[in-house]
Amino acid sequence: MLTAEDIQKLIEVQKEIFTTKDDFEELRKDFSRLETGVDAYAKKADTYFQEMLMLSHKVDRHEKWLQQIADKIGLKLAY
Repeated sequence: MLTAEDIQKLIEVQKEIFTTKDDFEELRKDFSRLETGVDAYAKKADTYFQEMLMLSHKVDRHEKWLQQIADKIGLKLAY
């Protein structure tokens, strides 16, 4: 038969093995912080990619202008 001491030991072991409501609350907070960090990184990455796309279009436009100038002055550009 189980004694009060045995029951107390079982309760303590159960607390270590099974997840409690407090554990879930801590996991929720950790996940929320992680989600915030990922969102901030995604925003920065999106801004960076947009800037790179605009820069690429700008370079393409400049190359086109240089080619047009070279054609008008009779210069052959090799690249």
